[in-house]
Amino acid sequence: MVVFFVTGCCEAPAPQALGWLARPVHLVVPEQGAYTGAYMDFGEKEDGVTLKKIEAFEKAVGKHQAIVASSSYWGEQSFPLQNLKIITRHGAIPIIYWSPGDRPYVEGQGPDRFSVGRILAGKWDAYIDSWAMQAKVFRRPFFVSWGLEMNGTWFPWSGYFYGGGKVLSKGSYAGPSLYKKAYRYIVDRARAVGATNIIWVFHVQNYSYPKDEWNQPKEYYPGDGYVDWLAMSAYGKQFVKNPWVSPQDAMTWAYDDLCSINSNKPIMLAEWGVGEFPKDGDKARWITEAFGIMKTRFSRLKAAVFWSERWENDDGTYSNLRVTSSRRALEAYLRYVADSFWLDTPVYR
Repeated sequence: MVVFFVTGCCEAPAPQALGWLARPVHLVVPEQGAYTGAYMDFGEKEDGVTLKKIEAFEKAVGKHQAIVASSSYWGEQSFPLQNLKIITRHGAIPIIYWSPGDRPYVEGQGPDRFSVGRILAGKWDAYIDSWAMQAKVFRRPFFVSWGLEMNGTWFPWSGYFYGGGKVLSKGSYAGPSLYKKAYRYIVDRARAVGATNIIWVFHVQNYSYPKDEWNQPKEYYPGDGYVDWLAMSAYGKQFVKNPWVSPQDAMTWAYDDLCSINSNKPIMLAEWGVGEFPKDGDKARWITEAFGIMKTRFSRLKAAVFWSERWENDDGTYSNLRVTSSRRALEAYLRYVADSFWLDTPVYR
């Protein structure tokens, strides 16, 4: 078993070595408009961040990105310092999907060595503390989405695998209750070492699977004191066998659900996108409608991260969510992201 010991944090560069990166600042939630961002196909582990890929995406869409997304899987037992440096020096703010899962990072496998129970039992305290300490040393703000899409069945931290809807007490369910404890545990440990530059993101799937009451996003919410931003993943059609889903159906119900959880916190589309399936639907039109909904209906939306990736599925088909999947799709994205509503640079104070 590889363990990332807390003493590893001492190997992180001293604040002065990071130059301007070391200046502590706070991200401003925009009163008007929203930050635009993207995940840019950074490889199988979603962590192969390069300036070349960032600049290629920005050249394609004609706009600098305020947010750049990547992952930090617990199975790697590392802190994504180099990725944070690349993104921040580029003038963007990172969002890290900090995912407590192990290799080979395939969906639907159930709990692994990073199970919620083992986390709460303190088995991974050294890694958590080391990761948080290095975040503290980095000092600049960045988003962290820990244990995302917990209301599904595809990730090993999903409430589905931890008793699901088993009733513990009136209005309390086993799966969501354990997840909430783990979320609070992680945040408490990070704050205990002084990693106050982390912006904590509560990140759900737009539709819960299963759709039972126990598995709704509100059941997983760890509390206002542990969450800075509310967020959701909202996709159109991603796989050949899936039906075509409109932006209205993909986004609006989940947005309203997040608004009902808390009436003040900013909301982020932490992942959004759609595949290129010409026989089933028009991707360019989907993008156009999605931008319209985000700007005109989602008054509390303050950031949106487009998921631009292409991958091969087990059945030999491809899912192409890249913004460049077709000329018309790219033209639609270009047209609407150019709107001044979409802010291309994070604002700090």
